[in-house]
Amino acid sequence: MADPASYRPRPGSIPTDPGVYRFFDSFGNVIYVGKAKNLRQRLNSYFADPAALHFRTQTMVRTANKVEWTVVASEVEALQLEYTWIQQFDPRFNVKYRDDKSYPWLAITMSEEFPRVFVGRGAKKRGTRYFGPFGQAWAIRETVDLLLRVFPMRSCTQGVFNRARSSGRACLLGDIGKCSAPCVGRVTPEEHRDIAEDFASFMAGNTGGIIGRIEREMYQASADLNFERAAVLRDSLAALKRVQEKNSVVLSDGLRADIVGLADDGQQVAVQVFHIVDGRILGERGWIADRADDRPLTELLEAFLEQLYTDDLEIPPHIFSSVEAEDAIAAHLTVRRGSNVNIRVPLRGEKRALLDTVVRNAELALDQAKLRRATDLTTRNQALEEVADALQLDEPPLRIECYDISHTMGTEVVGSMVVFEDGMARKNQYRRFIIKGFEGSDDVAAIREVLTRRLRRLVDERAADVLVDATTGEAAKFSYAPGLIVVDGGQPQVNAAAEVLREFGLDNEIALCGLAKRLEEVWLPEEDFPVILPRASEGLYLLQRLRDEAHRFAITHHRSRRAKHVVESVLDGVPGLGELRRKALLKYFGSMRKLRQASVEEIAQVPGFGPTLAAAVKAAVADTGGEAINLTTGEVTEI
Repeated sequence: MADPASYRPRPGSIPTDPGVYRFFDSFGNVIYVGKAKNLRQRLNSYFADPAALHFRTQTMVRTANKVEWTVVASEVEALQLEYTWIQQFDPRFNVKYRDDKSYPWLAITMSEEFPRVFVGRGAKKRGTRYFGPFGQAWAIRETVDLLLRVFPMRSCTQGVFNRARSSGRACLLGDIGKCSAPCVGRVTPEEHRDIAEDFASFMAGNTGGIIGRIEREMYQASADLNFERAAVLRDSLAALKRVQEKNSVVLSDGLRADIVGLADDGQQVAVQVFHIVDGRILGERGWIADRADDRPLTELLEAFLEQLYTDDLEIPPHIFSSVEAEDAIAAHLTVRRGSNVNIRVPLRGEKRALLDTVVRNAELALDQAKLRRATDLTTRNQALEEVADALQLDEPPLRIECYDISHTMGTEVVGSMVVFEDGMARKNQYRRFIIKGFEGSDDVAAIREVLTRRLRRLVDERAADVLVDATTGEAAKFSYAPGLIVVDGGQPQVNAAAEVLREFGLDNEIALCGLAKRLEEVWLPEEDFPVILPRASEGLYLLQRLRDEAHRFAITHHRSRRAKHVVESVLDGVPGLGELRRKALLKYFGSMRKLRQASVEEIAQVPGFGPTLAAAVKAAVADTGGEAINLTTGEVTEI
């Protein structure tokens, strides 16, 4: 790899104008394309201190051996040129949003003599009307099957159509009424085209007129005593209403818009898009992309929109996003579309409600992706091997314990221990630590206290040869030493934990590391510099899961203790109010605000309370005004 200093431009030679820059490798291939409002400021950031860059960015600047730039007049022109070059060169270090499959279209070949409807994938063709894309192929095929009962147009391939025409015999669809059989002359080309136009009109959103017309025809057939015809129209009407239920109106103003929602966990970003046509959801798509760097979501949205609206997907006039977009991307899409494109974040109303739904879908997709990574055996093995390689262990750590500390301004200090075995959480072996007689926000001392208690238990059980818990009959949990201990924190926390391991003589048996959250650095004992794992590394993802689970477990315990402490302090000294009745208050009212607002009569309705005790409780909580306390979470807010 090249040293970035070997091809760094001379100081002052880079212009301060907006422009686009390209990094090339030793073979002359473009490996990265970027834009900047100020080229000098942006490019200098790549060369100032490569060690401070993200791992992927470090790899890029060391893979490159030269950089070139092009000055343009404005940021919008820079965005346009960046888009063009990304499409042209397909640089490997640019973020790419890829889905795991192509999405189906509903197509009607209006250019043919007898138009055909089918569900297909791939690029569009001239003379064909398209609807979608749709998220599930089976769903749109079911819709087509229902609509063919009402609009019996041709859906067969050209080969099947030619064979039926030459034999003079209609296929099964013609016999069961799902095709008007133009191949054998049951309808004229003009009549069949009218059927296809009605099909397309319904898919485009003109449902009211078609349903009204069929209702009128049904009532007329019934009035004419043509009950067989009326029954057919009744079934057609029911089929149309079933399709309409699937494509119900979500935006009353009938907009053509795309709703874009993003979910981000720091390592991956999920994007979900709902395509809205005439106020209806006619398609949805989703993507998962690995986080390549620490760029804000605004820039990731910009890169996503550039890749989404390629030549085979029409740019809508409105884009509603969960993330604010720069004016430049809207101007760029306006130029490409030929008319105005509005990108904004809706704050209220039906558009906001739909956006929340899209974001929720993105969050669920991200959760599913994380779950697949966490449960896949091959991925777990890869993660453990990467951790072992990064920490220079002799073998992968099959049991990993992670520790975290939680407190509020040094009060109610608690610790947590979570256990992963073979890369999977073992929740029945999680432990909480209440650190009594410890005040202050010294996380280093708290980590030392928690590890001391845990390792002392390990040593004591080994000395006593305790292999089975006498109470439960199960294997003793603390007598099983972990292969790796992870602490939430940086160098100070890791060195404190290393001291505890040395005190118990376990420093050569149990490996140790810390994960600092700010830059996701992995710290080892007595090391001056951290280990930097690639952002897309499965090993880093496993350590992050451990750290996040330990943090969740610690803060959940801390909140429950804080809530109990707050309630006990407020209600302390109320005669006749013991622990069981406090719990009854917790369950009945849920928050201190509601308890304070309740009357004596309402408090007396709590099981176990009478008028005298209710009056005493009311007098105690009336003196606490000014704060609202959630009795479930323990969170305190001003009122």
